[in-house]
Amino acid sequence: MSAFLRIALAQFDFPVGAIERNAERIAAMIAEARDEFGADIVLFPELAVCGYPPEDLLMRPSFLAGCEAALHRIAAATRGITAVVGWPESAGSVLYNAASVLREGRVEATYRKRELPNYAVFDERRYFEVDPDGGPCVFEVKGVPVGVLVCEDLWFPEPLAATVQAGAQLVLVPNASPFERGKHAQRDALLAERTRDTGAAVAYLNLVGGQDSLVFDGASVVADGDGTVHPAAAAFTDQWLVVDYDPAGRRFTPVQWMDDGDESMDALAWRAVVRGIRDYCAKNGFSRAWLGLSGGIDSALVLALAAEALGPENVTAVRLPSRYTADQSNDLAAEQCAALGVRLETVPIEPAFQGFLQALGPLFEGRGADTTEENLQSRCRGAILMALANKFGGLLLTTGNKSEYAVGYATIYGDMCGGYAPLKDLYKTEVYGLAKWRNTVGGAPVIPPAVISRPPTAELRANQTDPDSLPPYDVLDGILRRYIDQEQSRAGIVAAGYDAAVVDRVLRLVRISEWKRHQAAPGPKVSRRAFGRERRYPISSGFGG
Repeated sequence: MSAFLRIALAQFDFPVGAIERNAERIAAMIAEARDEFGADIVLFPELAVCGYPPEDLLMRPSFLAGCEAALHRIAAATRGITAVVGWPESAGSVLYNAASVLREGRVEATYRKRELPNYAVFDERRYFEVDPDGGPCVFEVKGVPVGVLVCEDLWFPEPLAATVQAGAQLVLVPNASPFERGKHAQRDALLAERTRDTGAAVAYLNLVGGQDSLVFDGASVVADGDGTVHPAAAAFTDQWLVVDYDPAGRRFTPVQWMDDGDESMDALAWRAVVRGIRDYCAKNGFSRAWLGLSGGIDSALVLALAAEALGPENVTAVRLPSRYTADQSNDLAAEQCAALGVRLETVPIEPAFQGFLQALGPLFEGRGADTTEENLQSRCRGAILMALANKFGGLLLTTGNKSEYAVGYATIYGDMCGGYAPLKDLYKTEVYGLAKWRNTVGGAPVIPPAVISRPPTAELRANQTDPDSLPPYDVLDGILRRYIDQEQSRAGIVAAGYDAAVVDRVLRLVRISEWKRHQAAPGPKVSRRAFGRERRYPISSGFGG
């Protein structure tokens, strides 16, 4: 048995559907791990060949055939090192979530995932099956018995126990596990428990990168056979991770391992959203972004995030003042753009708004102004912003937050216009918290303090503030967290001390706003229950509990 094994973990982004590009890159990285790091084993994330999640691409025979051909090309190029590569394995009419062991030009063994998650954002049972005859996969590298599991398998005791029983003392676990707040602590506790119970050392590699509404954080980790969990790798960062494994003590020693300097909730959420914006733009052919900048907290935070994600020179902010816009709003927008180095344009909406009022005047005659006129202003802004993005190119970012989407405090085809919603999974109180945190991190504030301290307002009528239409945000968000994220009942929320009438009002707004959320732009998931893939409720429903 060797004195140690050197393991290279490829914590990188492997884009969905880019089979040829991924395959070429994986083959090159296998050679790099061998030649640059002297690695004995190199591990790639779950379904690295096709990217995760491929969704209904898995129903296309040509897609599956391309994945299989790609895997065999990678295997043919693998020499002088052992590689473990994830891919979708088609076996006739059956499809498996597989990880294959590649060595000396061939596919030596293949492990088929046993536990298929079918909750939250996952719907693997729609595509994959469990091999009823499948068992552990154990192979030797320099005399060390090594096993393979895939992602969800680690969250159940049986797969790891069976792999250890089959002889493995070191287990490699490729993952595609999306970020959500608080998940790292749960994962580390699980790793400590599994390694203590079995005595096996575990190398846990996670995918990194944004994919539509998901953001994979990487944050890969290794755990010794005695339950010691090493510090996680830096989250949201593409990097090679290299460790030496000592089979005698079943311990890891980092050789190349950049860990996180700040794993606070706000730091991780900030980096998740930045990575989400950057990758969504890059993977969809956008090099620049637009947004409406109101002088309020939401658009100010989106501007700061976008400037960091894309570079301030690639972001254009647009002031869209109306008859109700305060001078302070315009001034704060200008102040932030000057501080960040972002280009600022101004397009007053009054001419467009007047045009709508004149066109609709004969039909509206005799009816007083109401939310219709407020929404018209928002829709003027949406049309102008879309026109600018269309004419000059770029992605329009929409600036609504989770609180607003939850209760419908957003105008469809107005301020909901846009291709990506960076704050979609952040409640208003979290928006304030994230803005305050960011202003404490290095250098001058990126969000003017007056933006944070001023009362929130849509400025769609005279002297308007958000509390005119909604409960205070600390109350609103407390109710929403219980109802949406924790799925508590009305009775449970009232029992927690919230006024019954306010609860009823908020829950009704959530229910009747489902149709808006179905039309909302995607945005990065950072919570346990994000709107979209993770929380899928019917628009038409008679349930009111």
